[in-house]
Amino acid sequence: MEKGYLLHLSHYDPVWCARKATEEPFDLNLGVEIVDALAAEGFNLLFIGCSDGVQYQSHPELARPYSIPMRGLKRLVDHAVKAGLEIVPKLNFSKSERNKHDNWIRKSGARWQEDFETPAYWQKAFEIIDEVNETCLPKRFFHIGMDEDHDRSYTQYVDAIGILRAGLSKRGLRTIMWNDAACAINYAPALVHAEKVTSALDRISRDVIQILWNYGSVPEAQINDIATKGFELWGAPGKDPVQAKGFRDALSKAKGKGLLMTTWAQCRPPNRELLLDGIHSLGAIYRSEE
Repeated sequence: MEKGYLLHLSHYDPVWCARKATEEPFDLNLGVEIVDALAAEGFNLLFIGCSDGVQYQSHPELARPYSIPMRGLKRLVDHAVKAGLEIVPKLNFSKSERNKHDNWIRKSGARWQEDFETPAYWQKAFEIIDEVNETCLPKRFFHIGMDEDHDRSYTQYVDAIGILRAGLSKRGLRTIMWNDAACAINYAPALVHAEKVTSALDRISRDVIQILWNYGSVPEAQINDIATKGFELWGAPGKDPVQAKGFRDALSKAKGKGLLMTTWAQCRPPNRELLLDGIHSLGAIYRSEE
């Protein structure tokens, strides 16, 4: 089973956005420590959430005060590759004025409807994807996010996944996306996301890898449903060891292919203990030794 970890250069969600005005740059020294901890615990994939945490030469207008130079990302990637980790870049293209996952791609002050599903938007998206790939040199995968999408219709959501999948396929990469099918189990208002992605599964390519996430329970019904539809399925169970073990075992029964550990915390010194302890607490579970 693939064993991945998601490390953020930056990120956008309602909680994280509340601190955007005082956000500090990604701490490379701590990032290196995290890579070493992952290697020691047997992880094989490092997902890097780039967002606007890095400065893009192709689109310098997207840089924020906390964005680090591309050479910083390269140093992280080089260290991870030497440690035996495969790199999976992540850029989230979900559209939601509530969750704000794609606000990284907007110029400062731009409104959501000004940069919607246009040829210019997709040109910009793939220019950034190409720049990230040039530094990260992914071998197999690219993560497109797509969770908690409020602002697209069901058809627009499917079309966006198709555009991204087609472009990444031309670049020799498989598309990975979040799957929200289980999010409504613990949070009833999220049913809109669960229904949207469940509907999309009947209309998107079966080679798009689905990462089903749920941080409060083991969604066995959703695991089995997605697997039955013929998709390669991974899980993101959160940081609780009991939850992670139950999720792993349910995935294994359904012939799931991977696990992705998430923390949703900034890579900054105040979070050092939280981030490193989380890796060490779940390492044996991800290795199937517990």
